[in-house]
Amino acid sequence: LLRQRHNFWDPLGLSVSGNVSDYKRRREVELKHGRVAMFATIGYILPEYWRFPGYLSKFLDIKFAEVPNGLSAFSKVPSLGWLQIVGFAGIVELNVYNEQVNDEPGNYGAGFLGLRSIGFMNAGIADPEVRKKKLNAELANGRLAMFAIIGMFFQDGLTGSAWGDWANYTASPLRAFENEMGAQPPFGFWDPVGFTADGDVDAYKRRRQTEIKHGRIAMLATMGYMTPEITGKFPG
Repeated sequence: LLRQRHNFWDPLGLSVSGNVSDYKRRREVELKHGRVAMFATIGYILPEYWRFPGYLSKFLDIKFAEVPNGLSAFSKVPSLGWLQIVGFAGIVELNVYNEQVNDEPGNYGAGFLGLRSIGFMNAGIADPEVRKKKLNAELANGRLAMFAIIGMFFQDGLTGSAWGDWANYTASPLRAFENEMGAQPPFGFWDPVGFTADGDVDAYKRRRQTEIKHGRIAMLATMGYMTPEITGKFPG
């Protein structure tokens, strides 16, 4: 299942050994993680609009409406609830989706959208080109969902919500530099690698000095590339 733009993309060289078994195992794991991530992403979004009515636990007097969304739910769901979740996932992993059809990674004979797992029999997709397109879409969407759910976790941990406002995260050490030169909208103080996460002012100033020096050299170098093409070269 290869995408046209990058063909077979393996920047870490995991498949350079040519071991087909390892490749199929990694592809199976990738598909599983992608499927779980797609469910998890929907699971983050859906409770913002709709929740089950009634009780999550009648014995503990916990209603579904009282369980917060996102990471905060970990502290609200009772231990027996977590036992049920882990037990159900284990049964599915070990006894339901444990044999691959035709040695194809991720194909457990569950049919289109896995409907056979819940009793809806279907023959899958007969057209090989349509099937290939659908499988490529599943793989691509699963990869996107893995990035999405990690982003939601990170944002939730910072602000208390998967789509929380940065203004609510007042404890961030990055606040120490948000009024410095170069902090501009729409990103404000942008430090995706986290070099300034420790709040060290001296280290920040040293890096800013280096950045400005490199920027000045790069501007001169860029002009040095373009000017001879337009104005010609010095005589002699």
